[in-house]
Amino acid sequence: MRVEPPVPAEALSAIRVALAAAGATPVDAPILQPLNLLLDLAGEAMRARLFVVQAEGGEEACLRPDFTVAVARQHVDSGAKAGRYFYEGPAFRSAPEGERPEEFVQLGVELFAPGGGATVEADAEIAGLAWRAAVAGGRGDLTLWLGDVGLFSTFIESLSLPAALAARLKRVAGRPRLLNAELLRAGEAASPAAGGQLAAMLSGLGEAQAAALLEEVWALAGVEPVGGRGPGEIAHRLVRRTEAASAPALTQAQALAIRAFMGISEAPVAGLKQVRALAGKAKGLDAALADWEARLAGLVDVPADRMRFAPALGHAFDYYDGLTFEVRSAALGDDRPVASGGRYDGLLARLGGSRATRAVGCVVRPWRAFSGGEA
Repeated sequence: MRVEPPVPAEALSAIRVALAAAGATPVDAPILQPLNLLLDLAGEAMRARLFVVQAEGGEEACLRPDFTVAVARQHVDSGAKAGRYFYEGPAFRSAPEGERPEEFVQLGVELFAPGGGATVEADAEIAGLAWRAAVAGGRGDLTLWLGDVGLFSTFIESLSLPAALAARLKRVAGRPRLLNAELLRAGEAASPAAGGQLAAMLSGLGEAQAAALLEEVWALAGVEPVGGRGPGEIAHRLVRRTEAASAPALTQAQALAIRAFMGISEAPVAGLKQVRALAGKAKGLDAALADWEARLAGLVDVPADRMRFAPALGHAFDYYDGLTFEVRSAALGDDRPVASGGRYDGLLARLGGSRATRAVGCVVRPWRAFSGGEA
């Protein structure tokens, strides 16, 4: 396993001090995390980036690819309504290209608060923390990129799409590969067979019946399922795939509108004006844009010429449902952010917590932030 070089103590301390402004409680989190949960949050394509382990007869687990899910699980298990947590430690992701470290250090802050709180202010606080921590590493070529998965959902509402299609687009908002697949389908006729005959058969059954039928097929074929997923979960995914293939596709005009939205990459004020022009009078747009004005006003430490707004900005995990951001270095490129994060209110409910809890956080890669580090 390729291990990231250590960051000099002085640079690491400066980054740590910048995050300390959050007044968060230091926590650690288990290195082993449930594999199925991570795949649910990032999709099967993420499996190739995870280090998977399995005890004999046990369920598959993986080395934590980041801290956010692990810290959120601990918060839910604690039963606390609110929490501010700081973490520092190694994370692990496979790098098939053989150039990047597979074990690397992350520092970060996660904020959890009851619903009805000052979410916009918390967004600005966390994005500002990430910026100051990244700058503390010494690089002078940084830019704060801002996005908003929720704003994409608001825009989708302005297109008057069929409910199933709109829901599917919102679901893949933060995952460019899946969203591009929907755009490529534009103008196509529905194709139920594209999901496969087995999936088509399962789609007409209830969940329990579909799972039972799948188990029967496995037994007849002498197949042992792998990957730790049960028949109910596999049947659910097959049915969803068939429904996606058989549902109405976007029209070419709708696809062009979405591409225009995804293509916005401007200074924040100019970018928000483009959103207004594209979304027109979409329900909730006025409130969403007012929230953005408040966020930008709260980012007082970030120079205006160091901010860019790209509303389609997403991350590897699809639990983000509001603000997204990355601090990027011109030397490292778009795919190696120095810091990243955003709002993920819905994740805690998916982990068994309260739907009323709000959550936002950031992570910093100190070896990337360090001016003498990753090149």
